[in-house]
Amino acid sequence: MTIKGGYCQKILEMDLSKNKKHVIEVSDNFAVKYVGGRGWGARIIWENLEQIKDPLSPSNIVVIAPGPLSGLYLPASGKTSFSSISPATGLYADSNMGGMFAVEIKQAGYDAIIIRGRAEKLSYLFIDDDCVELKSAKKYKGLGCTETERHLKEDLGDETLRIATIGPAGENLVKFSCINSEWSRNAGRTGMGAIFGSKNLKAIVIRGTKDLPVFDLTRLVELGEHAYKTLKSHRLFEFWQRQGLMTVVDYANAAGIMPTHNFKDTCFDDADKINGEVMETFYKIGDTACYACPMTCGNVNLVKEGKYAGTVTEGPEYETACMFGSNVGINDFAAVLRANYLCDEYGVDTISTGNLIAAVIEAYEKGILTLDELGGMALHWGDSDSIMELIRKIGKREGIGNVIAEGSYGLIKKWPAIKQLISQVKGLEQSSYDVRSAITMALSYGTSDIGGHHARAWTIAKELEVGSDWTLDEKAEIVIYQQTVRPLFDMLGVCRLPWVELGFSESAYAEFYSAATGIETGLEELLKRSEAVYNITRAINIKLGATIKDDFPSWRCFNEPIKTGPLAGKKLEMEEYTKILQLYYNKRGWNENGVPLPKTLDRLELTDIEI
Repeated sequence: MTIKGGYCQKILEMDLSKNKKHVIEVSDNFAVKYVGGRGWGARIIWENLEQIKDPLSPSNIVVIAPGPLSGLYLPASGKTSFSSISPATGLYADSNMGGMFAVEIKQAGYDAIIIRGRAEKLSYLFIDDDCVELKSAKKYKGLGCTETERHLKEDLGDETLRIATIGPAGENLVKFSCINSEWSRNAGRTGMGAIFGSKNLKAIVIRGTKDLPVFDLTRLVELGEHAYKTLKSHRLFEFWQRQGLMTVVDYANAAGIMPTHNFKDTCFDDADKINGEVMETFYKIGDTACYACPMTCGNVNLVKEGKYAGTVTEGPEYETACMFGSNVGINDFAAVLRANYLCDEYGVDTISTGNLIAAVIEAYEKGILTLDELGGMALHWGDSDSIMELIRKIGKREGIGNVIAEGSYGLIKKWPAIKQLISQVKGLEQSSYDVRSAITMALSYGTSDIGGHHARAWTIAKELEVGSDWTLDEKAEIVIYQQTVRPLFDMLGVCRLPWVELGFSESAYAEFYSAATGIETGLEELLKRSEAVYNITRAINIKLGATIKDDFPSWRCFNEPIKTGPLAGKKLEMEEYTKILQLYYNKRGWNENGVPLPKTLDRLELTDIEI
């Protein structure tokens, strides 16, 4: 097969230790086999795995990759994948960011960027098409993410620059720190900000001026026009534009799956005070969107009065509203916005931060942590001032914040009794869907290659809709399908939300890919390539020490039933979960310990992967 568009077929490799760049020419076979984005990232991580000694050492690498559809006239085609080995989990990691950054990488002439080594001093990488320079970031040390981006644009005299930066938390190696771009577009999960910080890399600044290669532009434009019309005709399109992911608050609370008071319960009495309607009525002042996206799911909000007056931020999305609302007992939307703002500015993941703060509150409530260990700061549900102070302490690594900054594993190492209170998988804090009533979602979290995150598979709505009229066999199959199709979007460099929220057909993306690249490809073939990447990340994790015990959700899921709401009394049964896990392994073509079988690797053309 011969690539005729869609790819630049170049990777920019930057060794920060040597301050040297190298451009790698990418073969047609590699480009197509691993598609792009997360696919390229996973394969490159695998090829460099033996040399990576520690996630925060210079030996670790970061692969930053859009996909072959990034930057094209297609809905939501502005996604960038960051791949590495996580400092939070010690395993494979990737995190996805929207906005315009992906587009600028492609316009600079690259399909991916590989960052190696460690700069001698705090620096930023400036990519101006073919010109690549490592520059001093001394004057930006300690600045927040949005401050850094604003100052860099002012100093370089160009408001159109695209910038990915870390805040104080990344500089301080907080293990769940993130990479921020364009105010609140974040590569939020798995600690990518700490990896940048360990490399003395404050930011990457990109300016690209090149045209993007497309094989059949007429066909692509026609497909794009049809896609936009299809999305705009959906009955929920305007509602989605108004509230974005904040629509999920009411759904999750009514369904009885909204984590409340550190996952102790699943219904929040004051959910109607932190939902999309409250946001839209009292706080929203504008919309934002990622590149070429009509859904405009970014909500710009302003606090107009009270102690947080003047706070303006893009967000929150459901995950943040839950983790800094119901999960910590806050019923004041202004406080949720303030927490969102602080997390973006310090550069920490809102899911992990809210999850861990809630665990610490419960630990204090139960006497596991003392007032002295909290630095004299009593913590209680709904105490927004103390929660804001904890965010600051985490970002600065001060006092108790220094322990929380180590993530789940750090807290458990310091206070082993807290383990049962932390909802995490593989060391990654669980996102905002309780799984005690939904074994498919528990399996999704348990077998996610990066840990307890919903992006790999979000099956809970389907399971609650179907109810008991569903076999374990069928449940295992839907998890595998979602873990195949959802990561495919990350490989292509597009957002999954048109498919998830507005029912846009996944088959359309095979047509997009064919028009862009000139290689006629069906959905089944793309799904096979995504399945191959899932097996590569599984192999990486096994090499790094992951075992079957890492494929289970948290203790609370099996041992404490839901207390209130429509699903009261529900909890997971270990026997049933163990059974579905083995079904899942078998359907994946893995052995009883979750190791891919040689025949599976052969089928996926991964014969060089040795486990």
